[in-house]
Amino acid sequence: MSISSRFAVGIHILSLLEINKNEVNSSEFIASSVNTNPVVIRKIMGMLKSAGLVNVRPGIAGAELAKPLSDISLLDVYKAVNVVKDKELFGVHEKPNPACLVGRNIQNAIDPLFSFAQLALEKTLGQVTIEDVVTDILNKEKANNNQV
Repeated sequence: MSISSRFAVGIHILSLLEINKNEVNSSEFIASSVNTNPVVIRKIMGMLKSAGLVNVRPGIAGAELAKPLSDISLLDVYKAVNVVKDKELFGVHEKPNPACLVGRNIQNAIDPLFSFAQLALEKTLGQVTIEDVVTDILNKEKANNNQV
C-alpha cells in the first residue's frame, strides 16, 4: 500500500499553477496535465484551498497560488490533502493474539519505530518547497531540450 496519490497530484497542481501562472488554470486544463478527471482536481483543489495554499473563485475558471512558492513546503501539501492522520502513516494490525509472545509485544515494539519514521518523513517534507520542485522541473525540461 502506498501513500495516497492525492499528495503527488497536489504537488503537480501547485507546480502547474506556478509554471502556467500567466494563463487560465481551469480544472479541465489541470486535469489534462494530471491525466485525470476534472472532478478529482476540483476535490483536491478544495483541500488545497482549505489549507490556504490556493485561491479559487466559484464559477470562474482559474486558480492561483495563495502564497509564494518558497512558503509552501511539501509537508504543507501532505497535510492539506489528508494523506494520513497524525501518527497513522503506518497501520498496526488490530488485536494480535495476547497468548502469543510476539502478539503480546509486537505493537509496543514497533510503534516507536513507526512514529520515528513518520517524524523523519515529515521533517524531510518540511525542508522541500514547491519552489524547489518547480526549479527541478524547469531544469529537467531545459536539460531535455538541450539533448535534442
